[in-house]
Amino acid sequence: MKKLVLVLSIIVCSTMLFAQPTPPAGGSYTHGSGGNQQPGGGAPIDGGFSILLALGAIYAGKKLYGIRNKNEE
Repeated sequence: MKKLVLVLSIIVCSTMLFAQPTPPAGGSYTHGSGGNQQPGGGAPIDGGFSILLALGAIYAGKKLYGIRNKNEE
């Protein structure tokens, strides 16, 4: 029982450590020269996402090909 309480308290306390502070009130987090007010900036995710999507499709195709060949034997 002591171990369960200890583990649960560590999990609860560790999730609190990931909290981020609120952005400053002055709006000093602008990005770009056009005055775009986006907190945190705009991270480009298209390139990495496309690669991961393609690799996932290749992996799924390989698995399906392996299953189909295994069923034919």
